Amino acid sequence: MKKNRYILIAILSISSLISCSDDFIEVANKETLTDSSFWQTESHALQALTATYGALHGADGSKWTFFEEIYVAMAYRGDDIINNTAETYGRTIASFSNTTEESGPYNIWQAAYAGIGRANQILEKVPEMEALSQDTKDVIVAEAKFLRAYYYFWLATGFENVPLLTNFEVDLDNLFPNQAPKSEVWAQIEKDLIEAEPKLLLEHPSEWKGRATQGAAKALLGKAYLFQEKWGEAETKLAEVVGMDYDLLDNYADNFNGNSENGPESIFEVQFSGDRSNGNDERQVFNFEIAPAAFGGWELLFPSQWLVDEMKTDLDANGDPSERVYESIFFDDPNSEMYSMEAGENISYSDVASDLNHPKYFKKYSFNADEDFYNGTNVTIIRFADVLLMYAEALNENNKTPEAIIEINKVRARSNAVPLGSMGKDELRNQIRHHERPVELAMEFGIRWFDLYRWQRGSTATESIKTTMLNHGKPNADNFADKHIVFPIPLQELNINSNLNQNTGW
Repeated sequence: MKKNRYILIAILSISSLISCSDDFIEVANKETLTDSSFWQTESHALQALTATYGALHGADGSKWTFFEEIYVAMAYRGDDIINNTAETYGRTIASFSNTTEESGPYNIWQAAYAGIGRANQILEKVPEMEALSQDTKDVIVAEAKFLRAYYYFWLATGFENVPLLTNFEVDLDNLFPNQAPKSEVWAQIEKDLIEAEPKLLLEHPSEWKGRATQGAAKALLGKAYLFQEKWGEAETKLAEVVGMDYDLLDNYADNFNGNSENGPESIFEVQFSGDRSNGNDERQVFNFEIAPAAFGGWELLFPSQWLVDEMKTDLDANGDPSERVYESIFFDDPNSEMYSMEAGENISYSDVASDLNHPKYFKKYSFNADEDFYNGTNVTIIRFADVLLMYAEALNENNKTPEAIIEINKVRARSNAVPLGSMGKDELRNQIRHHERPVELAMEFGIRWFDLYRWQRGSTATESIKTTMLNHGKPNADNFADKHIVFPIPLQELNINSNLNQNTGW
């Protein structure tokens, strides 16, 4: 939901009562919300829910935390991205030289547990609120469970060995938990999503677009099954999403330019309003971070040469790169063009080649900047094309390769890429892993690295991350060691909680 719908409030602590007189009477400070004065109205419950969604931006709700800490930590290790080594953002993450003090993983940890804590408080307080109808309670509780599951998904895939907290704790004796077995964390993710799904709405009213829906719960549950190689369950659950009212947008670029936010292809997005009134700064800054300096950008990250080479093989019937290629990267090609914030229009590669500092750039999210270069374009977490590709992967692993090819060709057809012909199971698995998913989903939030992660951690046709990155020319891949498969438990957390154990190798 858009952050400017409600004021984000601090709901994670209880304020003490202010004494007016030691001898006579104690009254509550009416300017300070307390645990007893806050949980009274539907507005209060929705404010608490907004705060829980707000952790998607980071524990502090800052766009900079999201883009330059959380996104960087999740994305820079992948083989689809090359960071600008002249910039400090994520440099050690990208080169596999980070320590336990790296700020990116710490911000993921903080944001996830902030969201989990807020969700836990909703699950404790909202069912007891007399002012809410049962239907309203059910929906808010279901959204809190969805969000808790998503934040635990971050932790389970990023750190693996994490505390499992399902109650809102105020007792100091319970604030230093041990880590739970990984299987218990995944089981809780599944439980939350299974319980949330039937209570979530199929669709929210227009003013609440962006809140979690039944489709979002189904898609995330299918993804959780996929990450655990529960192929049968993944196929069944993802098939339910495929059977819903989602559809691929006619124009691939509309997934990233703000023209179809929360639209037919969107299943769940991080919401940005672009509001800059009254001191707000709720903008989305990818257009700055990926654009060439010649276009007013900062050039923080680039597509890898492997990705560009792979995209050049994604052809239409005329032998030219497909639409998804032209809308994903800006590269040396007669038909390649990109929106220039400086010029306020699309510029062809050939017209600006001599002014570029780098031979190739990402293009997603570079659109729709207004005259002040600011925009509020949402960032996709799960979209329908991703679901179709996950569904195809599950079908293929369940020995339904012809059916899997049909689903992949739906995604290819949208961008006018020639359809895949007959393939064997192993050949299609490689096609999905190292062409379809990176070409369709390049640089999108939380996808490529965690695909590489699950294919190494799984038991089905296991792939070494290091070998893949070496084969794909990832800079500093030689530095990669097994410890880098997961983030270290942040040193700041180890210093606070002596019950935590560091991940192996760190």
